[in-house]
Amino acid sequence: NREGYKEYVSNPQVCLKCEFLHKCTCSKNNKKVVCRHVWEEYLEEAEHLRHTTYNKSIYALRSQTIERVFADLKEKHGLRYTTLRGIDKVRMQTLLAFACLNLKKLANWK
Repeated sequence: NREGYKEYVSNPQVCLKCEFLHKCTCSKNNKKVVCRHVWEEYLEEAEHLRHTTYNKSIYALRSQTIERVFADLKEKHGLRYTTLRGIDKVRMQTLLAFACLNLKKLANWK
């Protein structure tokens, strides 16, 4: 449909003969409708991979790499709050802060 969902509809003639009809659906036309988003199977796969041993070990390193960057931006570059209004101005401030952080990293590498 237009919202990005696949709709699966059961056959009412088959459902009418089913003994579990009252548990399955309460519709008057004896149809069961199941909606799944078009990306649902990929979300399920990502959720499954998140619980593997390998990915848990990688996720544990996140606090040393990714989370540290955001913590530095909040504490040292003033991104805890903003005094600017509007998405464009906040985006500009954020991009400048990330550019400063990248320049600091580059200077440390040299």
